[in-house]
Amino acid sequence: MPLRSAGSRKLSRSPVHHPLFARWYARVSVAAETRAGMGDVRERLLAGLSGRVIEIGAGNGLNFGHYPRTVSEVVAIEPERMLRRLAVEAALRSEVPVDVVPGAAEALPVKSEAFDAVVISLVLCSVRDVPRALAEVRRVLRPGGVVRFFEHGRGGGPAMRLTQRALDGTLWPPLAGGCHLSREPVPALREAGFELGPYRQVLMPAKGPRLPTSFCVLGTAWRPADA
Repeated sequence: MPLRSAGSRKLSRSPVHHPLFARWYARVSVAAETRAGMGDVRERLLAGLSGRVIEIGAGNGLNFGHYPRTVSEVVAIEPERMLRRLAVEAALRSEVPVDVVPGAAEALPVKSEAFDAVVISLVLCSVRDVPRALAEVRRVLRPGGVVRFFEHGRGGGPAMRLTQRALDGTLWPPLAGGCHLSREPVPALREAGFELGPYRQVLMPAKGPRLPTSFCVLGTAWRPADA
């Protein structure tokens, strides 16, 4: 498995580079920790995890401070090099061991069935191939292992859904680092062969105007023990 310094050694070998979006996301995501309640969402997302965890699409590492001490190791995959640099800095402040490494969700650079849990947080919206990425999640997760997810996707009434589709087909993905607004994470997990546990709809922010990015889902899934 990668050492803690692996992320810093390979920063230049990145398949994804969205510098303007990365700078914007780094600022907005930090502000959202308190203003939009994202810190509380991260606590719920990660509560009760233990053992070896792989986090896919770690961004600037804001989840790291919320992992419980029952987690023995986190391998954090982040393809965007500026965000990965910030994640390396966050890893050094974490109370649990975190290795930050480059890699794409569709081809994770780790062994099969090596992890007790997988965390996917605001990442399925931007992967290039959702079924392939989820097949990789299933590959690296041990049978019976858990998936914790917090994702945004299609939601709202007909007008909002039309707006999401229109933005997906025009300006939004190139402006937002490949993000798509109208994907459906829960059906995608089910189609990938995961058993869905409890999940709930979450609006972000909870108060204020409804935005195309507001419709989120927070939940748990498992890789079947016999698969």
